Amino acid sequence: IIKEELLKARPYYGWLGEESDEEAGKDPTRRWIVDPLDGTTNFLHGVPHWAISIALEHKEEIVIGLVYDPIKDECFVAEKGNGAWLNDKRLRVSGRENMLEMLFATGIPFADKDGLSFTLEEIKSLMPLCSGLRRNGAAALDLAYVAAGRFDGYWERGLNAWDIAAGMIIIKEAGGYVESLGSKDDPLTSGTII
Repeated sequence: IIKEELLKARPYYGWLGEESDEEAGKDPTRRWIVDPLDGTTNFLHGVPHWAISIALEHKEEIVIGLVYDPIKDECFVAEKGNGAWLNDKRLRVSGRENMLEMLFATGIPFADKDGLSFTLEEIKSLMPLCSGLRRNGAAALDLAYVAAGRFDGYWERGLNAWDIAAGMIIIKEAGGYVESLGSKDDPLTSGTII
């Protein structure tokens, strides 16, 4: 339904989504990047932490992002140059300066994914220095929570563009920074984010 409605509204735009094949649009400068259900495992297990993530890319830059949590009726949205919002409230990233007061989130590799031991070492190093760490299972919502100041930071590897595109602009427009882990690559292509 999301794909049908977006492509009806903007039929010349391209499409990149988790649940369908990538499609080039007649306008090669614009494409939708969509995860219709970020946090699928949570959804399947009845854990109320999942979201819909929609981003618009223009000339290889994310210019609009939306992360909607239907359980809590929270809509995080941003447009380049116009700030980030949660429903009707302006968003700002956390202003905490004391590491011991900071709360972080991450994703932990599961099933047969590589990197579990590396991530566990990072967690082991971080835990004594901060207030806590969360692994919620929905990257788009975790990034939106960074923009809202609920988390002070987030990092993860092995992500796809649809996991992070909307969250990236929401954080940037809330005054935060987003980059790849350990490289100068774009997080959308590296699959890593901090």
